[in-house]
Amino acid sequence: MPIYEYTCRKCGHEFELIIFGDDTPECPECGDKNPQKNMSSFGFSAGSGFKSSGGPSGGCSGCSSPDCSSCS
Repeated sequence: MPIYEYTCRKCGHEFELIIFGDDTPECPECGDKNPQKNMSSFGFSAGSGFKSSGGPSGGCSGCSSPDCSSCS
């Protein structure tokens, strides 16, 4: 059973859900049924060579640094 990370496109709430089969994700805050699925860092190790393309502020979603290797 995979756990997916989402951000609601309507209210901006970030949340995780366990999705079964063809279940449709729904925001637990506002009920919107069209959240954006986020790239989870769980599947990547530090040496995997994965590099974030950055968010709107140029950095990771957790900080404003342009270099994701500085995030902990």
